[in-house]
Amino acid sequence: MSKSNIKIKNKKASFEFHLIERFVAGIVLTGTEIKSIRQGKASIKEGYCFFDKGELYIKNMHISEYSHGTYNNHDPKRNRKLLLTKRELKKLESKVSEKGQTIVPTLLFINDKGLAKLEIALAKGKKVYDKREDIKKKDIKREIDRKDI
Repeated sequence: MSKSNIKIKNKKASFEFHLIERFVAGIVLTGTEIKSIRQGKASIKEGYCFFDKGELYIKNMHISEYSHGTYNNHDPKRNRKLLLTKRELKKLESKVSEKGQTIVPTLLFINDKGLAKLEIALAKGKKVYDKREDIKKKDIKREIDRKDI
């Protein structure tokens, strides 16, 4: 298979949250969903993960309808099951039950085998002053880079 360069990032996640630990999960998709992802027509900005009966799902991940799909096209915002090992699921479920921790998607990509994978991160929400610090650091870095050129 050809090497795919589909990498859909969630830039908002690192700004809104402290990312503690990352995991790579498989996603249960239908045929038209994977075709849309391969065309790069997906967004994980509003997405978040939740547990239901011991299984992990992603909600609000938007995958546009496939352009050549017929009556059996998919629902763009349906809940999609994430595939992780039992050990990883138990670890995440215990961490999420703690106050202030959540699971956010950070990167949607196609691996070497042509399968869609989702990088998720255990995260803790940032306070307003933490966000201001990030903006200051970004501005300072930008100024330094401008002076170098």
